[in-house]
Amino acid sequence: MSINTNIKVMYLNPVGTADYDQVFADMAREYKYPDTAVHVTSLSSDSVSPTLTNLEYRAYESCIFNETVKAARYCATHEYDALIIGCFYDPALLAAREVAGDTVVVGPCHSSITAALLLANNFSIIIGQWKWEDQMKAAVHDYGGRDKLVSFEAVDLRVEQFHQDPERSREKLERAAIRAVGELRAEAIILGCTLEVGFYRQLQTRLADRFGAFVPVIDPSIAALKAAENAALAKRLGWSNSRVWGMQPPPENELTKFGLFQTDIEFGNTLVV
Repeated sequence: MSINTNIKVMYLNPVGTADYDQVFADMAREYKYPDTAVHVTSLSSDSVSPTLTNLEYRAYESCIFNETVKAARYCATHEYDALIIGCFYDPALLAAREVAGDTVVVGPCHSSITAALLLANNFSIIIGQWKWEDQMKAAVHDYGGRDKLVSFEAVDLRVEQFHQDPERSREKLERAAIRAVGELRAEAIILGCTLEVGFYRQLQTRLADRFGAFVPVIDPSIAALKAAENAALAKRLGWSNSRVWGMQPPPENELTKFGLFQTDIEFGNTLVV
């Protein structure tokens, strides 16, 4: 059986600014499969504040929930194989899946946990602020990782600060990872923010040098991209979204009656790689 490897993925940058789009486009260009087309897309400034640069607070996350679900509906009707919601909180993931048709919707947190547990028995997650721990811990538990989570390690950085001084960020990430592995016996490290993209290789090298053995460091943006691509390939085998019980979609006649998702969402910016 020959599998069609032409894959179409949307990487949704779920904020109102396009400032991070190029960072994710560069990541996708480097790590995607050759036949994959990745559309890096941010939300319209007409729908989400163009100065919204992070979703660190639930209040901020609430502002993008509706648009994220609309993006899933758009992907369902425009032949996307997969949608990546590009925030480690996996915002609106379950709601987006309900209206995504055959488009597989993936989140960086869920994808990272899956990747880590293919390679290790447990993991620690490095986050920017302790504020993030409560919400992320709930997600890890929901995904079945309660007994696999060793610790959260905060590095006192806001989302937009990770790439402002990369060397300082690397030093903070390294200290947190060494503590998790050396003191708490974590077997894998997950970087708990999609804007921690680009740090994993050097961190893996530093940990291998320090402990004399390999420790996987999972980049959530790359993990989500690989999960999306692999899910798209699984669709070629006939494995798609369940549509019974908790995965039952809303009836199309009700969506029409309620006037929901009857027009396409307008995005703010798109880069295709």
